[in-house]
Amino acid sequence: MAPGPSRALGKLPLHFRREEQQLQAAEISTWEALAGLSDPILRQLGRRGGASESRLIKLRGQARLVVEVGLEPHEAALLLYAGIADRSGLAQADPHQLHRAMGRLQRSLTGMAVPMMDLVTLHRWIQQARRPSGRSSN
Repeated sequence: MAPGPSRALGKLPLHFRREEQQLQAAEISTWEALAGLSDPILRQLGRRGGASESRLIKLRGQARLVVEVGLEPHEAALLLYAGIADRSGLAQADPHQLHRAMGRLQRSLTGMAVPMMDLVTLHRWIQQARRPSGRSSN
């Protein structure tokens, strides 16, 4: 499947303010561009302007899930916080264990105000990660 259109990074959460500034200064404005950054580039960006290399690595992981699996940025962020750092980790995940972990995480972050992640959605994400392109066939 051909890659989809580039997706703008948009506004990142406030705790990524310095990293966002560094990415903007480096003219990295899409999830695709961020996903393609190498470790040395992230290290270099981390040395400038107080950006955190570890936070840049997390953002790159999020970007790779967005680009390679076709997730929304907030979905990819939830997976990262649940311990899924890349497409292969998602492809190998047990949907029931992931559902429990995501439920605990979601409750701790948002309480009961936001509907809990459903198992059907997690199954779909895992299937998308297992496809050669990672993207949904829809």
